[in-house]
Amino acid sequence: MPKILVIRFSSIGDIVLTSPVVRCIKKQLPDAQVHYITKKSFSSVIENNPHIDKVYSITEHVSEVMEELKKEDYDFVVDLHHNLRSLQVKRGLNKPCASFPKLNVQKWLKVNLKVDKLPAVHIVDRYFEAVKSLNVKNDDAGLDYFIPATDEIDLNTLPATHRNGYIGFVIGARHFTKQLPLHKIISVCKKINSPVVLLGGKEDSEKAKQIVQAVGDKVYNACGQYSLNQSASLVKQAKKIITNDTGLMHIAAAFKKDIISVWGNTIPEFGMYPYKPGVNSHILEVKGLSCRPCSKIGYKECPKKHFKCMEEISEEEIVKSV
Repeated sequence: MPKILVIRFSSIGDIVLTSPVVRCIKKQLPDAQVHYITKKSFSSVIENNPHIDKVYSITEHVSEVMEELKKEDYDFVVDLHHNLRSLQVKRGLNKPCASFPKLNVQKWLKVNLKVDKLPAVHIVDRYFEAVKSLNVKNDDAGLDYFIPATDEIDLNTLPATHRNGYIGFVIGARHFTKQLPLHKIISVCKKINSPVVLLGGKEDSEKAKQIVQAVGDKVYNACGQYSLNQSASLVKQAKKIITNDTGLMHIAAAFKKDIISVWGNTIPEFGMYPYKPGVNSHILEVKGLSCRPCSKIGYKECPKKHFKCMEEISEEEIVKSV
């Protein structure tokens, strides 16, 4: 029975994007044991995945689990992170392994020189380069996300106004320059002819309170009130999802939701756009800005101070897409 270790330490969206590889390993190599190593703060993303036999997690250093990993005597290591930590794991185990093209040079050229050498390939398809030697191929079934029954949200626990359907609006993102500005969120919520559930973490709850105050009972603030899996349940039950480039966007894609994704300083061409979402999905971005992309990740504030990549997003286009 072959034993395979998959590595991806962070973050929510990136881990969800590895789910097709995990599923295809398990289904195409049915005798294989599939183990996964990630950070403890993200283990809930995969701990309910039936295609994973065992999850190892670390707080900060791979040394926390290295001795246990060595005892597993893996046959193959699939590195879907491709960083210093994953290199430490591979060196420590000294087993056959493979990774994927991370495109750091191409991304640097696009960000810093605006030279486009990026291939038109989604990161999910690049991940499959790491399992080519195992003869594992993409089944094109999209992403997976598994919610435990205890975390499924009964819509009857929501306000009466939101029990018969709502638009999910993911208002946060890890970096400020990936977030639709507050005044635009308020404007869009006022114009949408549907109840809205605001989705995000505790860090988004204050912004969500301001939105509710400005818009009224049409908006329900779910930010910081639910766990990640419970928030995923609200995503799953939404009619449509409006979202920034963030983890819940990929969870929405796993449920084949119609997604209106809004892009600021990052660009879909980096290969992280919604993977096989609902057929009525839309990508909204401001094209033609000489400063975009300004980073492959994001910043605490716009380096140019004008934030045109988000300020010039058409609210009418968002509403029309909904």
